Amino acid sequence: MILYIAVTAVTVFLAGMVNNRPTTQPYKITRQQMCNRVCLTAIFLILFALSACRLNVGNDYAKYVEFMHLVNCDAYVPTEIGFNLLVKLLYGLSGFENYLLVFAVYAFVTIRFFLRAMYEQSDDFPLTFFLFMALGYYFQTFSTVRYYLALAMALYSMKFVLRGQWGRFVLLALLGAAFHKSLLAIVPLYFLASLPWKKWQLAVAALFCTTFLFCQDFYLKLVVFLYPTYEDTEYLEGGTSYINIVRCLAVLAFAGLIYCRNRRAGKAQGESAEDDRRFWFFFYLNLGALALYVFCSFLPIISRIGYYLTVSHILYLPMLLKRVENERWRRLFRLGILLAALCYFAVYMSRAGDEGTLILPYKTFFFNDMVNILSDVN
Repeated sequence: MILYIAVTAVTVFLAGMVNNRPTTQPYKITRQQMCNRVCLTAIFLILFALSACRLNVGNDYAKYVEFMHLVNCDAYVPTEIGFNLLVKLLYGLSGFENYLLVFAVYAFVTIRFFLRAMYEQSDDFPLTFFLFMALGYYFQTFSTVRYYLALAMALYSMKFVLRGQWGRFVLLALLGAAFHKSLLAIVPLYFLASLPWKKWQLAVAALFCTTFLFCQDFYLKLVVFLYPTYEDTEYLEGGTSYINIVRCLAVLAFAGLIYCRNRRAGKAQGESAEDDRRFWFFFYLNLGALALYVFCSFLPIISRIGYYLTVSHILYLPMLLKRVENERWRRLFRLGILLAALCYFAVYMSRAGDEGTLILPYKTFFFNDMVNILSDVN
């Protein structure tokens, strides 16, 4: 745990020196731009090294090693074609079952997508990066590596939605779906969030949400169709996240406060039409996530779909803070966000060794050997 806290502290400190909206000069690299490059490179290398050097750290590390072994043996595995081809390629180039290299490649690409998305899209990179670390997004990449690669790509794809570059957005979603097919869900969800909803349309959407309460069997059959391996397993057991419900409510309340203040002042929700679109896009993502967590708790994949929506918190909160014109209130809101994130981080770390997370104790291949996988036992 001390290692994780130290890594978080060091990388957050480095992020604090990054200004992702630097003043530029033609044909010249400014001091701030050079500082950004050095700090971002250092952050990437620290996070990549910690992830790439781990061994049997993460809830499903051993399961992934088993999957990779089965892929190499041309046996059936319930993983997507992108994962299978990557394993085949890296194992072929290595000449042996080099699962460490596969995990390293996943860490490289996942962290790269996350950092680039935060740097390009955030209104306040230091705060966004702090939330990224404190809310556990980075440490969760140690588990379900396929899904968190998809989540990083989803966060990065938001800029294409806001720019109306739908071709690039769909292509990126299809590419990511080759590694985790749940990413396809962002195509309709992000499109819906980008629409200028009217009140009567929201009422119709709320009415539609009630169908999840009365047609659960139909939606469960649809899930089994998409995930055949879930049939007759414990994975079909649903459940919701009360913490994420509270988070969505808090973010929506904060956004509502900003909306009311700006409306009284006769302003849009941003400094430009683009900012206004971003405000409502993130708002509807969080509203949609709240609806999913409340009405679709019986679905086994609800947490995965919900995370594609709530990951926007790390971009939305800095944006909302920027819209608070009163300096005193902005500092108070910022302090509240920091304290809430720190409390979340403390709770997350206290459970880091529990079943379902298992990122503690940290082990590295420099000093430890891999445990036997199922194929070795049999």
